[in-house]
Amino acid sequence: MTPPSKDSVTFHSIDEDEAGQRIDNWLLKILKGVPKSHVYRILRAGEVRVNKGRIDASYRLAGGDLVRVPPIRIAVRDNAARPVPAAVFPIVYEDDAMLVIDKPSGVAVHGGSGVSFGVIEQLRAARPEARFLELVHRLDRDTSGLLMLAKKRSALVKLHAMMRDNIPDKRYLALGVGEWAAARKSVRKPLFKYTLPDGERRVRVDEQNGLASQTDFRIVERLPGFTLVEARLRTGRTHQIRVHMQSADCPIAGDDKYGDYDTNKMLARQGLKRLFLHAWHLSLPHPLTGEPLLFEVPLPRELVAFAESLKS
Repeated sequence: MTPPSKDSVTFHSIDEDEAGQRIDNWLLKILKGVPKSHVYRILRAGEVRVNKGRIDASYRLAGGDLVRVPPIRIAVRDNAARPVPAAVFPIVYEDDAMLVIDKPSGVAVHGGSGVSFGVIEQLRAARPEARFLELVHRLDRDTSGLLMLAKKRSALVKLHAMMRDNIPDKRYLALGVGEWAAARKSVRKPLFKYTLPDGERRVRVDEQNGLASQTDFRIVERLPGFTLVEARLRTGRTHQIRVHMQSADCPIAGDDKYGDYDTNKMLARQGLKRLFLHAWHLSLPHPLTGEPLLFEVPLPRELVAFAESLKS
């Protein structure tokens, strides 16, 4: 694709990976450094055209569309002092449409909120030849396990539709502090997302304002003072498993947001330096072929070692 220019009009032919997205979102992606308000101004003014005709911001691009972009100045960011380091993550599955990795704990999935970069930026740096690479979903920074990325826009659109319809079967292993009641097979409590004064996001159970949320639980093993459970997401809210387990008086070990501070300090002295939450199982149809896919990654060594230490 010809880079936008401050001196002349440029033309861009839309390929199949770009098709299906709104023109405003496409422009915001290729015009990074241009204020959002200016992007919408050139759209309203008719300076951006598709196939020689005017369009509005909601127009969805089709394969083969020819987009006219007016001369535009793009601010150059000074990233020379802080380049994103390329990183290679354990690959669980990869084909032309998608990539599944085993994300380690302590790595954010993307930059923002005080984090300069994350998995997606590091993978793009490691794969400069990749024409398209986007996150399909998110995992908390301290959660490890299966993370999906799309290598084609058509795959991303299908995967997002599956996520909205709760088609993927996503299961996590979590160590709860305390006894998980054998009769508690599911937690159905609405969750409300809010922001602390310092900008940190949090979630709480809120019967009036929360969004309907459900997590199914299965006891895997009882350990002295702890319960290892499998949590199966039926909805996909922020911090859902963490808040549902806290609401059941069995917070996740090592949870610095929803757990007990003194308990976490004690667990750190015993060797648990992270959140005991791991995305271990994922099954879904392939986004383009419909072929059944099943991925599983075992608990990381440090979590296995800590769980074993509780038995002695």
